[in-house]
Amino acid sequence: MTSPLSRSRSRRAASPTALRVAHAALGGLAAAGWLGLPVVRAGAEAVAAPPRQGGTSTVDLVIPLVTVVVAGALAAYTYTRRIRRARTRTTPGGGVTRTVPFAELDRRSRRSLIEIDDCVRTSAEELGWAAARFGEEAVGAYAQALAYARSELSVAFRLRQRLDDTVPDDDLVRRQLLEEIGARCAEAGRRLDTEAAGFDLLRALERTLPAALELAEARFRELAGRTPAAEATLAELHERYAPSASLPVAGHVEQAKDRLVFATTHLNQARQSLDRGEGAKATAYLRAAEGAVDQAGLFVAGVDRLASELAAAVDRLPGALDDTETGLATARALPGVGASPGRIAHAAAIVADVRREMRDVGDTGDIGDTAGGSRPYDPLDALRRVTEAAVGLAEAHVPLGLALLDRALLPARSAVALGSDFVTTHRGAVGSEARTRLAEAERHLALTPLALADVRRADALARDAEQLAERDVRAYGNPYAGPEGAGAGVGGAVLGGILLGDAPGGPAAGFGGPRTRGRSGAATGKP
Repeated sequence: MTSPLSRSRSRRAASPTALRVAHAALGGLAAAGWLGLPVVRAGAEAVAAPPRQGGTSTVDLVIPLVTVVVAGALAAYTYTRRIRRARTRTTPGGGVTRTVPFAELDRRSRRSLIEIDDCVRTSAEELGWAAARFGEEAVGAYAQALAYARSELSVAFRLRQRLDDTVPDDDLVRRQLLEEIGARCAEAGRRLDTEAAGFDLLRALERTLPAALELAEARFRELAGRTPAAEATLAELHERYAPSASLPVAGHVEQAKDRLVFATTHLNQARQSLDRGEGAKATAYLRAAEGAVDQAGLFVAGVDRLASELAAAVDRLPGALDDTETGLATARALPGVGASPGRIAHAAAIVADVRREMRDVGDTGDIGDTAGGSRPYDPLDALRRVTEAAVGLAEAHVPLGLALLDRALLPARSAVALGSDFVTTHRGAVGSEARTRLAEAERHLALTPLALADVRRADALARDAEQLAERDVRAYGNPYAGPEGAGAGVGGAVLGGILLGDAPGGPAAGFGGPRTRGRSGAATGKP
């Protein structure tokens, strides 16, 4: 499908093509005139002489000669154009571009996905602050622009996933997919850029700094008060469950504190700049502080959310085990299921393993009772395994009638939420592969009506995305040491995409696409 951006490129390309044709025709006429000049002169001299009977006047040759020369020029132009088309290709919108090596085209598409995904995430954070200050109705147009950008980016990620999954043998198909990814990303960025100026006028931070600062400081204090409770919750998760259960949020409290330290510094700098009448600097410091507060909130909320999800898994697991065991009994009694003994044996082994893990917790059945050397388990992982065992029975045509979709949703939603938080708070280091998997997981989970296959696919993609994102962050190195000479928390702010560079006073990201990302030098607040 051709994007609006491609169509606009096509319209813009029409005029230069027409000019080239006109130039070629004029050049041909000029050449014809130059070549025919001696003939014209000879014809003029022959006018005075009496014509010879039965002869052909020289003047009569001028028009045919001009016609032949012009036709030759146009033919040469057409031939050259065909050769150029053979050596280049036409984009989906019809514009002609130079052939780009496939590796370079692939690199550009990955870079575009990362850039626009960052723009969308940052714009969403900015939109949240504006909505809290002015109300949802006031930011309606910008919310629509963000939704449009997200939809274009979602299609681009879907195309990228298709390319990663299938790897088409046809180079032309691969090029078309990569070019469409670029066009979708460009259109998403264009829409955000179009609305950026109006959004800045709405927020008008330099004119409304006192109120905006008060709002940011209030949210900062609220999060600072919640952080000790999140720390206690995390310690409880360590005690109640297996290490794998709380591993996804193991460093959340420390990272929340790091972002809050950064926010403290920048809120103070914003207020000091405001007192000195330095509105541009105060605005930049405030934007950076807001981004840090947002990410601290994600870290704290992530701990609370996982604790709730683990508790819900504990509640659902006994029923899932009972239903799966009933399905196993049914399968063993059905004569037609004997063709799938492997599925039955596999499901039975999973149920037995989970039952054993639950018994190891303690005779009381309380997962928190770890006396007597009992080993805690991971309820979300156990629920996922039991659900997969039941799915295997269902695929063997066992009439289970289990609530598989509801049970599969809990671990899938948990995995998608954890992956989204991780990418958002580490987007300065996360590459395109992890973002692509996460975007596809979110898309599958948002499908209507939602099928069990979509939920399982979303779960697998989200867990894959988190592993890839963690790999990218490990390759990035330790960001919390920060650049040399930087203030506290700057390394984490760069890792989180809050600051667009390593400098402590570097530009903070704001609402908009690539053109407005980072703002102008006057608005960056560089000290």
